[in-house]
Amino acid sequence: KNFKKIKNLPAQAGNKGFVLLFVVMLSSIILAITLGVADISLKEIYFSTSAKNTNDAFFAADTGAECALFHDKSTVNAFINPSPLTIVCNDSPVILNGSSPSWNFILSNLGNEGKGCAKVTVDKSAAPAVFIVSKGYNVGGDSSCDSVDPNRVERQLELNY
Repeated sequence: KNFKKIKNLPAQAGNKGFVLLFVVMLSSIILAITLGVADISLKEIYFSTSAKNTNDAFFAADTGAECALFHDKSTVNAFINPSPLTIVCNDSPVILNGSSPSWNFILSNLGNEGKGCAKVTVDKSAAPAVFIVSKGYNVGGDSSCDSVDPNRVERQLELNY
């Protein structure tokens, strides 16, 4: 009789400890898996945003380079002295700065959301060679193409002919 009483009491206490240990271990495993999946998801979100920003910056750089090429090779030939005060790019007037042999201009309101911009330089100092450098940004901020956005992406195209 005494043996049964002693036997039942420790068995119940041991089961409660085991269940508690099992619940803690299972919760830890589930938490670790959840954190791992959340980390992967966050990295994928950053990557997709980065790809979008890169595309917008490259588009802005390409638009600036195409505008410079058009105005250098067309009948307008804006990059000579005396040069016109404005040129038209993307159906908008753009102020042309500089004089022979180097000019620059800024295109704004580019990209899907109209936040991109491009800074373009046309250099004819090594005539007859022409050097065009177009720096595109996914975020331009204002008409001077300046921004303090930490997610700003720059892409540069250089054309030499």
